[in-house]
Amino acid sequence: MNLLILFLGYLFGSFPSGYLAGRIAKGIDIRSLGSGSTGATNVLRHIGKRAAITVFLLDVFKGVLSILLAKYFLLNDFWQVAISLSTLIGHIWPVWLNWKGGKAVATGLGIFLGLSWQVGLATLGVFIIMITLFRIVSLASISSALALPLIMFISFSNSNISLPFLIISLLAMILVIWRHRENIVRLIKGKEPRIGKL
Repeated sequence: MNLLILFLGYLFGSFPSGYLAGRIAKGIDIRSLGSGSTGATNVLRHIGKRAAITVFLLDVFKGVLSILLAKYFLLNDFWQVAISLSTLIGHIWPVWLNWKGGKAVATGLGIFLGLSWQVGLATLGVFIIMITLFRIVSLASISSALALPLIMFISFSNSNISLPFLIISLLAMILVIWRHRENIVRLIKGKEPRIGKL
């Protein structure tokens, strides 16, 4: 049963919401445009705000659903973390799209809302602050990823959050930053687009 749920986590993560948004809204393959990501930011740039919001919410839901499923079957923290990782892997490397997916931000948010809603909301708060101040999605995503392990560590120190949760926060941070490596180069060069100048 645990392995089946692990597999389902991958399938949930690999649901191609951004790709489907491109096909349904404009008949395009979003992977061939902009960053090539199927995430909400690339959808925003090339399809529009409504589609981007829909993709964002669906990607968050994928992460939440995986963890709720694990908790429904009373899986321990280790298995919840394993399912978190399989869901992130599914989102980044979906089998349906030749292993070319999103950047794990929205789905990662959903996962941490499922694991610990306080940590998820605090991380979302960092994202909102950074996007409000700088209007650069990648900078907000990277900043919230960097803040995630610290937020989890503070929660770990003051509650019953387990060590596996701290480990997955570090892994998620690494995955998100690695997926944003091209954005980081553009940020350093001052060439990363802002919202409203996409």
